[in-house]
Amino acid sequence: MKKILSKTGTSTVCVILLIVIITTIVCWDELGSLVRTGSYDNTDNMVKTIMSKTATPGVAAVMLKQGKTEYKNYGYAEVKNKKRVTEESLFELGSTTKAFTALAVILLENEGYLSYSDSITDYIPTFEPTIKGEKVNITINQLLAHTSGIPPWSIQLIPEGTTEDILEKTIHNVSDIALDTNPGTAYNYATVNYDILAMIIEKVTGKRYQDYITEKILVPLGMTDSYFSTGQEKESDKLTKGYRVLFGKDLEYDAPRYYGNIAAGYLVTNSKDLERWINAQMGIGDIPDNLLNAIQQSHQVDIKTAGYGDANQYYSFGWSIDTKNRVVSHSGANPNYSSQVIINLEKQQAIFVLANINSTAPSQIANNIYENMNGNPMKKFNYDDVYVLIDLIFSFLVIVAVVNLCLKAIKLVRGIKLNIKDEKTRVRKLIGSSVRLILSIIFLALVFSWPNLSNYNYYMIKVWMSYSIFIWMGLAAINCILSIVINIKRIVIIRGSL
Repeated sequence: MKKILSKTGTSTVCVILLIVIITTIVCWDELGSLVRTGSYDNTDNMVKTIMSKTATPGVAAVMLKQGKTEYKNYGYAEVKNKKRVTEESLFELGSTTKAFTALAVILLENEGYLSYSDSITDYIPTFEPTIKGEKVNITINQLLAHTSGIPPWSIQLIPEGTTEDILEKTIHNVSDIALDTNPGTAYNYATVNYDILAMIIEKVTGKRYQDYITEKILVPLGMTDSYFSTGQEKESDKLTKGYRVLFGKDLEYDAPRYYGNIAAGYLVTNSKDLERWINAQMGIGDIPDNLLNAIQQSHQVDIKTAGYGDANQYYSFGWSIDTKNRVVSHSGANPNYSSQVIINLEKQQAIFVLANINSTAPSQIANNIYENMNGNPMKKFNYDDVYVLIDLIFSFLVIVAVVNLCLKAIKLVRGIKLNIKDEKTRVRKLIGSSVRLILSIIFLALVFSWPNLSNYNYYMIKVWMSYSIFIWMGLAAINCILSIVINIKRIVIIRGSL
């Protein structure tokens, strides 16, 4: 009777089954959350479903509708100590900070300190970007609307650090950047635009950016818990811990600090303060006249200078503006936090969602709550979250790499045996082993070089993406090396059979 499986084949199957079983046990909850639809019959279940699918530890939401405010808090501000999220829990806003920066520029324009049409070189003489090798001028309104032509990948040029000169270093790094498009011709979102605005604010006022915003905006609105994260301040005990996703689970993550990007993403605040901010957008509350006027101006769109996104959708003054429905909105993301705000100025209703992980969870939650406010059904989770998808894909590739690694190790331990019956077989095996050797060398080179072939380098991946990428790269490299060793041994054996 013939054996169905050889010893090697039996070992291989056992290794694969063992890895699959262990992976299934360890990741049972995460795998289940990916497969299960979840419940969307009410707001609480919807939020919990999306949090589960994105491995989001904590969420804080503030909802306002025609003068009434409701706070919703879910999950943990700190998972390890089971510290719950409250309306006083502090989160980094990410890019929803930009509306505060733009508002400061409007205040300065109204006071005659600057004009939207001013060239950046009027304030920063060393700022000389180019287009096709020729120097060009960028204006303040082009920075405000993301129509400067500065490419999105310029975020890589923001240096890590919290020293007082980091903002200046950030501007220096982009001062001679090659633009993607001529200034004023196309909308292309680049976070560095607002860092340049921060430098202009400092040049005009003679004050630090964060001091001016605090004095002119935060204090007048009563946002007393809010502050800018510079890395130099004493950390509040109300600050939530930031997280990132790894193998479908949340992992506490103390992300690098970028003081140079302060104006584009580093306002720290909570639901209570954001209620005041939202009310101010809707003209509710005791607001100084100059500030109220500036806020109303920030919702207006000048078609000639605003960034065009889609039909009736424009970017202007730190807001994405739906001119047809009078809705202003914005999303925000830092390496370990994210946010989403939607404000309907016509209907006097709004939602602001904060999360202590970088994902689309706040956007999907905010959009569902907003739809529910307007009597529309909530949408099921959409797997368009790049960070979740990357973690999912590379977690799968890690499993494949581990299986491959085990198989190659078994092959090397057992020894390489080739059955060469004739010259034709010998030539075929020699060619096959040579091709596999060359492909292994090429793939090994690609494993280490692919980040530099894209718009992301190793540092950007380390800061923003799941660590599963680096784990896979390490395993893939070892697999390639073992494959090279195996194929060299095969070639030596084949040549020795002459």
